[in-house]
Amino acid sequence: MDLANLHAFVVVADQGSFSLAAEQLHLTQPAVSKRIAALEQELEARLFDRIGRQVQLTEAGRTLLPRARRILAELEDGRRALRNLSGQVAGTLTIATSHHIGLHRLPPVLRAFAAHYPQVRLDMRFTDSELACEMVGRGEVELAVVTLPPQPMSGPIHTTPIWDDPLVVVVPPEHPLASFAPRVSPFRLAGHPAILPGEGTFTRDIVARLFEELGIRLSIAFSTNYMETIKMMVAVGLGWSVLPRAMLREGEELVALELEGLTVRRSLGVVQHTGHTLSNAARAMLGILLEQREYPAS
Repeated sequence: MDLANLHAFVVVADQGSFSLAAEQLHLTQPAVSKRIAALEQELEARLFDRIGRQVQLTEAGRTLLPRARRILAELEDGRRALRNLSGQVAGTLTIATSHHIGLHRLPPVLRAFAAHYPQVRLDMRFTDSELACEMVGRGEVELAVVTLPPQPMSGPIHTTPIWDDPLVVVVPPEHPLASFAPRVSPFRLAGHPAILPGEGTFTRDIVARLFEELGIRLSIAFSTNYMETIKMMVAVGLGWSVLPRAMLREGEELVALELEGLTVRRSLGVVQHTGHTLSNAARAMLGILLEQREYPAS
């Protein structure tokens, strides 16, 4: 089986599009189509249904996909193990991270890494923390620097807390809740619309669990996974939210409120696959991240 064809199959499945897969693979769309056709011919099975510009996996495609991921992940793991023998820190390091961490936490880390290891090409994938963890599990990235899940993850996934990230309630100065600064009862919040990350996100789970334990049902006006967007929507008066204190800059017209009787915080850190060999570049990145650590080593 041609591994290039198998790789093209996985990328098309992930992107749901031949054109987007071609961009990621740095190939022409006809070249990607040719690889998929060759794989289908070899397997004697149709792998995709083409519906307009979108593609969907057939039953055969869905059966092949997890196996293809495992084959490619094992091959890459073997390549990394062999490259590590040289001791050289070079090649490509693929990392997934969230937009928030990329903006507010990673710049000094990336600056230090680039200065110490100029022979490494960083391939940064910006996505939601939850999806980044899945990418680690599938072997698509070596490390994810993300909001850590509030509960331990199943499978061969290891998490290392790096930054403590306190969260505060934020409202614009003209909001009725602003008059209760510096602290507000969580029960008062229920009477006003909230803007929170989408359901199923780690941050939403952390916040929702705190209010559920008090028997409080929140009124959610909007949901978006981009913290900067939430901050803007709060600033224009569309609702209150819970944001990392680190996002609030001096002089901004936002009022930060502590919750009476509650401490809201999340952990930001590194996710890695315990069954995969880390490249020398990934080990070096992990070392720089650990130098930033605000938690005691466990």
